[in-house]
Amino acid sequence: QVQLVESGGGLVQAGGSLRLSCAWSGGTFRAFAMGWFRQAPGKEREAVARSTWSGITAYPDSVKGRFTISRDNAKNTVYLQMNSLKPEDTAVYYCAADREGWPNLRPEYEYDYWGQGTQVTVSS
Repeated sequence: QVQLVESGGGLVQAGGSLRLSCAWSGGTFRAFAMGWFRQAPGKEREAVARSTWSGITAYPDSVKGRFTISRDNAKNTVYLQMNSLKPEDTAVYYCAADREGWPNLRPEYEYDYWGQGTQVTVSS
């Protein structure tokens, strides 16, 4: 049974940084592309980063240049480094696993496994 556990969320001032982690267990980590999503109150969940097993990454324009996804296949962990945070980045952040290895951003329904989420709050 695959399990994903996020950590690293918290409260940060605008302009600050946070690094989220997502620990994987119960399957073959290298077989999956990994993504990060977020959901703000009253809004739909949106993709903010994706990485194939080999490290090909994709981002939406809203976070490009500020967020960086990386993965350590030896540690079965994926990270999301978030810099220059803005109040509009406030959301619950989720990591997810996709058994299909396409490099492009994919909608949430394409993902097979999800973590429980971690809250990120950016104060102005």
